[in-house]
Amino acid sequence: MKTDSVVKERYAAANAGEPALCCPVEYDGRYLKPIPREVIDRDYGCGDPSRYLREGETVLDLGSGTGKICFIASQLVGPKGKVIGVDMTDDMLKVARRNAPVVAENIGFGNVEFRKGRIQDLGLDLELLDAELKKRPITNAASFLAADEPAEELRVKRPLVASDSVDVVVSNCVLNLVNEREKARLFQEIFRVLRRGGRAVISDIVSDEPVPEAMRNDPELWSGCISGALTEEAFLQAFADAGFYGMEWLKFETEPWRTVEGIEFRSVTVQAWKGKQGPCHEHRQAVVYRGPFKETLDDDGHRYPRGQRIAVCDKTFRLLQNAPYADAFVFLEPHEAVPSEEAAPFDCRRAVKRSPRETKGADYSATTEATECREGGCC
Repeated sequence: MKTDSVVKERYAAANAGEPALCCPVEYDGRYLKPIPREVIDRDYGCGDPSRYLREGETVLDLGSGTGKICFIASQLVGPKGKVIGVDMTDDMLKVARRNAPVVAENIGFGNVEFRKGRIQDLGLDLELLDAELKKRPITNAASFLAADEPAEELRVKRPLVASDSVDVVVSNCVLNLVNEREKARLFQEIFRVLRRGGRAVISDIVSDEPVPEAMRNDPELWSGCISGALTEEAFLQAFADAGFYGMEWLKFETEPWRTVEGIEFRSVTVQAWKGKQGPCHEHRQAVVYRGPFKETLDDDGHRYPRGQRIAVCDKTFRLLQNAPYADAFVFLEPHEAVPSEEAAPFDCRRAVKRSPRETKGADYSATTEATECREGGCC
């Protein structure tokens, strides 16, 4: 099945609202007012990843369509932020680009741009490639094979989206439209373009059971966000396989959007983070898991029994201090800091308790007066 062409034809033809292409989604009306009706009427999705954005962030919207999520995001990140929309459909891009100046005038600033590309290949700018191929058109098998050369050169020298360049990647019911053979590359591309500490906030359709081959080969079901759906478990695993950590459901609809041949398809929004990569060094730090569960396990396999001081490397210590983990732990720094140049490698493959004497120092023998108690006293 020619996935890209099927999707492009159906979405380009959807000039009016088509219920089969979207789930009911409630957006904040304040952010819809500056957006022209043409954009809203031709936009399709299953969630609102924009509601999780923050001021000043650089945002990339995959499969941006006519630009509704981009224009909402524009207002949320403000004039110090930036929004990039990527889509492969010319008709959608025309609508988005035509209305970008209108939205900018309505809100008082412009911080949105739209680029043509495939979301599973965020390195290749399709408009730049079109220009290159006009200079050396494809006329035979040899020129067809040679077309890979300018494409690869563009990926390296003039990428559509540079590596480590955005704070947040969002998308709204688009990942399931990518051919299954290219899905792993899609998640790798999302990971590539995010800065360290960045995150993906993705709204999409997932299934509660694997989709059978016959349904996957149905063009109507595919372009309708059904056949390409990953299972709930596989969706999260795809992020883990690409190197993300801290995956969590921000939204999980208990009622299915559609049921086809007994398989339930529902809208979800997941958040995943980039930043666990890097060396592990010993700084005599410890963390204590607060509970309420008896123990918890992170994406690197570190096990944290409730209430126990667990030794961690400096990288993990810093990572756990940020979202989405910070509220779940108590953080214990050593009494005397370990200089980076003196820090030994830390073996993160096993979880061990950290003796208080390691944190305080073996010779620590201070005697102090009682500290001032808070919240009404100590006794």
